[in-house]
Amino acid sequence: MPEVPAVLKSVLSEKLADSLAGDIPPSTPRQVEGVPFFPGKATVVVGMRRVGKTTYLNQLRRERLESGVARHCLPYLNFEDERLEGLQAAHLGWLLDELDRNLVGQAHGRVLWSFDEIQLVDGWEKFLRRLLDRGDVDVVATGSSATLLSREIATSLRGRAWTKSLFPFGFSEFLHHRGWNAPKPGKAVAAKDAAPMERRFLQWLTDGGFPEAQGLDAATRGQLLLDYVDVAMLRDVVERHAVANVAGLRSMVRQLLGNAGAFFSVEKMHAALKSQGFNISRDTMHQMLGHLEDCFLVRLVGMESSSARQRMVNPRKAYPADTGLIPLFDRSGKANVGHALEGAVLLELERRRCVVTYVKTRSGFEVDFLAKHPDGTSDLIQVCADASAPETAQRELRALEEAASQFPTTRRLLLVMDRSGFPRASPPGIEVRSAWEWMLEAKVGRGRI
Repeated sequence: MPEVPAVLKSVLSEKLADSLAGDIPPSTPRQVEGVPFFPGKATVVVGMRRVGKTTYLNQLRRERLESGVARHCLPYLNFEDERLEGLQAAHLGWLLDELDRNLVGQAHGRVLWSFDEIQLVDGWEKFLRRLLDRGDVDVVATGSSATLLSREIATSLRGRAWTKSLFPFGFSEFLHHRGWNAPKPGKAVAAKDAAPMERRFLQWLTDGGFPEAQGLDAATRGQLLLDYVDVAMLRDVVERHAVANVAGLRSMVRQLLGNAGAFFSVEKMHAALKSQGFNISRDTMHQMLGHLEDCFLVRLVGMESSSARQRMVNPRKAYPADTGLIPLFDRSGKANVGHALEGAVLLELERRRCVVTYVKTRSGFEVDFLAKHPDGTSDLIQVCADASAPETAQRELRALEEAASQFPTTRRLLLVMDRSGFPRASPPGIEVRSAWEWMLEAKVGRGRI
């Protein structure tokens, strides 16, 4: 192990000591699909900045503490610290020796190491592998980049990582955070109880789910969310990937976030940017789009097809990382409830670890989502804020019926804001649900393990 510079030793020692002293801060429990740990693997938590990855690490540490694990067995390090410039993975072995020195003479069991924004340390994956080889520890790490972490996991950890994705608050987490009780899954909700739940659901769609944005006035919340977007662009795209055309990137982000759920193609977007005077190549735009998805700022949905060529030539749909971003970028002047609802459904499907595409039927109808669950089941999901008009309901139901002929084993769902706004009986085989009830439904057998 190379000699660790004295200044780095001092910072690391201070951060380690601070993590082992004092209380672990309380927080709203996050509901993350699947088991948090897998024997012999490092748990890697990925997600956009400010979604609460650090809070989730503290939640896992607090759960260990409540189960009887000693406080000095729960070290935590955040590497997003300018004082750690020059830190290399080879230096991190000093941390293990430092903790061993602290544990001398103290009764202790299995240690849980928690590392925040570990992708900032070059070669981090080799250090985690060495740490796992000790066999007496559990490891959980976070990062804001899916691609960097995935690539390094694949090359160096080789099957010894357990990846978990974290998103802004889902509706259930939002209710819990605000101190509101959610209806029990499977139980009918009385009209008097449904009305306030619908108001809260609309508030969640409008405000979004970023934890720090909860309870803020609209102006403050808007500025905070715009800052999140800027940080994601500048830190996770421009700095990390040396993007030179920052103006082109900003215009691209505005178009994607300002047209939630709309079809787009790089070809058309390239033509639009060229017409605005941006000197940018198609290859650069493809790369920037990948970086935006990589840092979780944009979620992309492609068309369902067994043909790779069909998937490539057909347009995709883009959604923001959080519904609270939609009114900040949409210049249509509309309420955006339909766009927000569609984006919220996509994020919930991703929370449930589904593989999501959209469906274009042979007659040209579109079904918003085909969701393939981890247990092998699948859903065709149509999202419509207001299906009370007969012609609207007919269009949405016809799309589901036609898509069902291509995917006969799928469950078919029409999700609406308010079930009372759809008075007619739905066709056989199609469930019409209020979106907020679907959000709160038990997920046993559809994604949970």
